[in-house]
Amino acid sequence: MREAIAIILIFVGTILMLISAVGVVRLPDLYLRMSASTKSSTIGVATILLATAVYFEELGVASRAIAIIIFLLLTNPVAAHMMGRAAYFNGVPLWEGTRYDELRGKYDAKTHGLSGSDRAPELEAAFDTTQSSSVSKTDL
Repeated sequence: MREAIAIILIFVGTILMLISAVGVVRLPDLYLRMSASTKSSTIGVATILLATAVYFEELGVASRAIAIIIFLLLTNPVAAHMMGRAAYFNGVPLWEGTRYDELRGKYDAKTHGLSGSDRAPELEAAFDTTQSSSVSKTDL
């Protein structure tokens, strides 16, 4: 029974990874390609690792597989966000069919921070990187 469950999970994982690969090849711009590659491939790898944990039925293998799944679910979206943000700062063009660019005119080119955000003014002052810090390098 466990072999059948493992085979089904591997099949689902490979289908999701195939969808991810097709999305990377077929989608028109960097941002959509990153979305396809991070979402479906992360879930695809997670299901294959889950199949590994089911098939081997050992605590060591299962705990490592679950730890890797948690690590992937935590790091892949953050990495994709940072790459997308860097691409937007560097002027990578959006697809011409994109209807909305909600960030246009809201990024400060010097600080790479959002201008005109909905944060409270006291938070804006706390996160302002242009102000000098009261802690010097010698204090550290």
